[in-house]
Amino acid sequence: MDRAISKAEKRKALHLQIMKAGIGVAVVIAAVMLIISLLQPGVNRKDLRFSVVDKGTIEVSVNAAGKVVPAFEEIINSPIHSRIVEIYKKGGDAVEVGTAILRLDLQTAETEYNKLLDEGQVRRLQLEQLRVKNHSKLSEMEMKLKISRLELNRKEVELRNERYLDSLGAGTTDKVRQVELSYYVGQLQLSEDEQKYQNEQALSDADLKVKELELNIFYKGLAESKRTLDDAQIRSPRKAILTYVNNEVGAQIGQGSRVAIVSDLSHFKVEGEIADTYGDRIAVGSRAVVKIGNDKLNGTVSDVTPLSKNGVISFSVQLEEDNHPRLRSGLKTDVYVMNAIKEDVLRLANAAYYMGKGEYKLFVVNGDQLLKRKAMLGDSNFEYVEVISGLQAGDEVIVSDMADYLDREKLTIDN
Repeated sequence: MDRAISKAEKRKALHLQIMKAGIGVAVVIAAVMLIISLLQPGVNRKDLRFSVVDKGTIEVSVNAAGKVVPAFEEIINSPIHSRIVEIYKKGGDAVEVGTAILRLDLQTAETEYNKLLDEGQVRRLQLEQLRVKNHSKLSEMEMKLKISRLELNRKEVELRNERYLDSLGAGTTDKVRQVELSYYVGQLQLSEDEQKYQNEQALSDADLKVKELELNIFYKGLAESKRTLDDAQIRSPRKAILTYVNNEVGAQIGQGSRVAIVSDLSHFKVEGEIADTYGDRIAVGSRAVVKIGNDKLNGTVSDVTPLSKNGVISFSVQLEEDNHPRLRSGLKTDVYVMNAIKEDVLRLANAAYYMGKGEYKLFVVNGDQLLKRKAMLGDSNFEYVEVISGLQAGDEVIVSDMADYLDREKLTIDN
């Protein structure tokens, strides 16, 4: 037979049902909250970088890629075709002025130079021989001129005597005419000899000048050969660090081939490159800032390549602190060249989000949420970006890289 259920048992069963229902409701609420949280993802505050929009001055700059290079670097080329015989120094060694770096085979060059010395001696003796020969010839002609003048004087005296005798009736007219003709012929002969002497003298002077000029040109070539031979003694031109040396003993070296490089590694400069579309913004004397990590080094544009190569213009930056401890040869840097000043403009901190003028989608802080907003940004420098529209002074903006969240309209900030 059936047993009647007591009231206590009924109450216990009711409480159990209510408990089960509560647990079910709690599970549903937790699931809804989980779904909501998934639909509205959050970002950790410590992963964010904030910047407040304010008003101020922006010294507008253009950004370029840079590389640290020695302030002084000299390439040593072989002045002759030769081969490497011996190496005295290796890369990284400190060298003084005149320090021997390597030795080339100079036997052929020295033989040629000695031949030139002998040829120079022959040319000099030939010049002296010509000078003596001309002097002898001119002396001989000068002696003939003296004899011709004396002969003419004798004929002049004879002519006066014949004219005197003819006036006394002791001479004849024919004799006078004969003596006169002889005198006039002597005058013409003397004039001809004097002209020949002058011509010969001018010709001798011209020949000597030509020979002297040829000898001077030869000696200049000889001096150049001597300088080339001296340069072939590969030595350091100054106190520096040997950053490269061709250490292949026995290798053939062509004339003009690089055999060594010496650099001053205690002072540096920066070589920059920028697209030629920004070429009009780079000028000699412009202020520049070089960023190496968090360090900023001031400098001045000292040189600009006038021609574009592969769409790129090169320039050099002379640093105020060219011996900064962070500087290393070959180190890549960012270079900012200043070209204009904008005052009393809205500005935002420059960071990785900024890729040049244009429209951006940025997240603005609104309580514990981040709301996406469109903003138009303009010019910049290494510190600030100009805000043209979309933001107001006092807005707190996320300047971290938020590319992964650009499909979201809002985010929550997790502490």
